[in-house]
Amino acid sequence: AGDAISLAQVAEGGLSGMNDMLQRMRELAVQASNATNGSGDIAKLNNEYTQLGAELSRMLSATQFNGDSVLNSTASYVFQVGANDGAENRITIASSDISLNGNTAFAAVASGGASATLATGAASSNTANIAALDAAISAVNERRASLGALQSRFENTISYLRTASENQSAARGRIMDADFAAETANLSRTQVLQQAGTAMIAQANQQPQSVLALLR
Repeated sequence: AGDAISLAQVAEGGLSGMNDMLQRMRELAVQASNATNGSGDIAKLNNEYTQLGAELSRMLSATQFNGDSVLNSTASYVFQVGANDGAENRITIASSDISLNGNTAFAAVASGGASATLATGAASSNTANIAALDAAISAVNERRASLGALQSRFENTISYLRTASENQSAARGRIMDADFAAETANLSRTQVLQQAGTAMIAQANQQPQSVLALLR
């Protein structure tokens, strides 16, 4: 469960950085929509915009946990959270909870996407970029929300496992820390009573034989 929290934290760090970049790209798209911008202004804005899009693509692969690009993966992650085998002792994180692989909204604004560059024509032509960025921001935030919920779940799982371990240790301690002197005395007492009972039964069985001997 600790590994799952670490994975979620790594993924959240990457998504947080992506969210910041997407917000900045949106600001640039809004600025580029200003009709007072000259061609030189648009070019400068577009340069930063495209660089950020390229960085989004890089971070998609560079955000890794244990060598796996968690934000660009198609695999699910299964974590053992109990001592025994069985589905009830495992928790699965689906790739759709973390990964942006194949997400069309994100791909549209990353490097090479349909909205990866700013329009340099009329101001209204950048509205498509703004809408695409809003969709990408929403996709990123959905995954951040999923990761937050998963992290909370695993933290509670760890708390439960810790409590269960402490209770088992306490129970084991009560058994191991028993008063052996008292227990030994009780055992000896029980053995003496058993021996006395056996002797009485033997004597009772001998009495009829004694009576028969007298009658002969």
